[in-house]
Amino acid sequence: MSAHADLIAQLVDVGRTAVAQGLVLASGGNLSARLPGSDEFVVTGTGTYLDRLDASAFSVVGLNGQVRGGNQNPSSEWRLHQRSYLVRPDVNAVIHLHPQYVVLLDALGHQVRLISLDQAYYVRKVARVPYFPSGSDELADAAAEAARDCDAVILGFHGCSCLADTIAMGFRRAQNLEQAAMTTFRCLQLGNADLTFPPEWFERLTTV
Repeated sequence: MSAHADLIAQLVDVGRTAVAQGLVLASGGNLSARLPGSDEFVVTGTGTYLDRLDASAFSVVGLNGQVRGGNQNPSSEWRLHQRSYLVRPDVNAVIHLHPQYVVLLDALGHQVRLISLDQAYYVRKVARVPYFPSGSDELADAAAEAARDCDAVILGFHGCSCLADTIAMGFRRAQNLEQAAMTTFRCLQLGNADLTFPPEWFERLTTV
């Protein structure tokens, strides 16, 4: 597990912060990361509370789906992470959380709009998939397909999956996605249904 120690330390910090910020509760959500170019990833174990993680909470899972070490019971959502890594070799972290405003707006049929500079810069594009049961192949495959050209995927009536080349960027993306949902919610309260970051400037933002 030593090769993964730094990744685990970063994920432990993300888990603690995500719970503190209300982005997930109790044993909801799961986190994973892999070393660049590796054919395996570390992922939180089943039933683990993201604010109580330590090294023993993580499983090492190969891209072939086999558990190779650590906790022998990976999260039931391990397929969500595995399939995302398979279709996105550039991705080294998958952050799956249950942000309340994201889930609520999507369930009500509202698009999460990117309005501030940070939201536009870090999230870039938001995709969504309909509800599929947690841990199912259907959910994992649909999310991975949506992630082929998008780093922020809303999972209907469930949560989100944010991808990045680093753990820090994946979590920042998830934070900005929830902030975008909160901003959109406030716009709707004020009667605005179309405000977004200026399109003419969006296209000129440097790619993250």
